[in-house]
Amino acid sequence: MSNPTSHGIRCTGVRMDLLKIGPAALVLSGIALCLLVLAPLGWHLGLWQYRFGLYSMMPVSGLVAAVALILSVLTLVREWSQLRLRDLAMLFIALAMGAALVYMPGQYWYTRGIVPPIHDITTDIDNPPTFSAVLAARTAEGANIVDDRGPQLAQLQKGAYPDVVPITTRLPVTMAFNEALDVAASMPGWTIIASDIDAGRIEASQQSRWFRFTDDIVIRVVVDEQGSRIDMRSTSRQGRSDYGVNAARVRAYMNALRKRIG
Repeated sequence: MSNPTSHGIRCTGVRMDLLKIGPAALVLSGIALCLLVLAPLGWHLGLWQYRFGLYSMMPVSGLVAAVALILSVLTLVREWSQLRLRDLAMLFIALAMGAALVYMPGQYWYTRGIVPPIHDITTDIDNPPTFSAVLAARTAEGANIVDDRGPQLAQLQKGAYPDVVPITTRLPVTMAFNEALDVAASMPGWTIIASDIDAGRIEASQQSRWFRFTDDIVIRVVVDEQGSRIDMRSTSRQGRSDYGVNAARVRAYMNALRKRIG
């Protein structure tokens, strides 16, 4: 015969374990969130290098979030019938937070694995547009060098982004420059740093959303045998890999400009 007393003790023990799992999953999700927030914040405050935040703290955040996610899923699947409303609420919150916090670092690392480790993209790999107005800011930040791309970089870009090409148009160079400047001014998140119609150069910058990394942009408009040629270059100030951001930026701008000038 079963002992009702021992059965009650076992149920009570299971119940006590369930009472601990929900808060534990929430705490783990909270720790993951704190790590994710502190990763860029500490860099901006000068507490550590951005590499530590990006390549150490973010992966750890993802791992902690993954533990919270797995713990929540297993508990919901195995103990659903014994869970009370309060338990369910905590576990679903931990589940949602864990999934979101796993996604961000996971997406970073997935993208890093499928794009080449380059941070300087241009539509003219033989004679890339040169920077001028942003050079002082780049020097003050200790940014990457922009005057030596090297043949290896050109080969990597050719293989990864063959569609990054210049625009040629029958528009006179002055009109083409004005169109290029108008489109640059309309790009979300861009800050126009300088525009020189005589030099045919437009310079701008844009910051990333999370770490607030600054990328610099230069657009060159010159006379071409058909009318005008428009080239663009986008490069990061920090890091070796840009996670495909610069190529995406060049594509977005050049596509917008093509629509503008037909």
